[in-house]
Amino acid sequence: MANKQFIQTPDAPAAIGTYSQAIRVNETVYLSGQIGLDPATMQMVEGIDDQIHRVFQNLRAVAIAANSNLDGIVKLNVYLTDLKNFAKVNEIMAEYFNPPYPARAAVGVAALPRGAWVEMDGVLVIRG
Repeated sequence: MANKQFIQTPDAPAAIGTYSQAIRVNETVYLSGQIGLDPATMQMVEGIDDQIHRVFQNLRAVAIAANSNLDGIVKLNVYLTDLKNFAKVNEIMAEYFNPPYPARAAVGVAALPRGAWVEMDGVLVIRG
């Protein structure tokens, strides 16, 4: 059986359900979905741009807790309540990632937890 390591940081929102912020198995880290919650207040940030930024900041915090960074993400899943915001995700994502960009899926959904407009999860590979 593979060795499972629990990843948690106070720099990302605490889990609001029965899940972990991330789980590492060997060289792979599975990142749970992040929404635009401010980890200090556990309140949703305002506006779609701020939510997208906060999601990337939360994912980065969990990646750092796993001894990596956003460039280690090889697969990113994006969930949007309005696919018209996908161009904003692309624009803001370029501020957080360097080429080659991760593989990615974008899915339109009816609703997200806490009234969020965007959620992202991913798979990260620890390099070196």
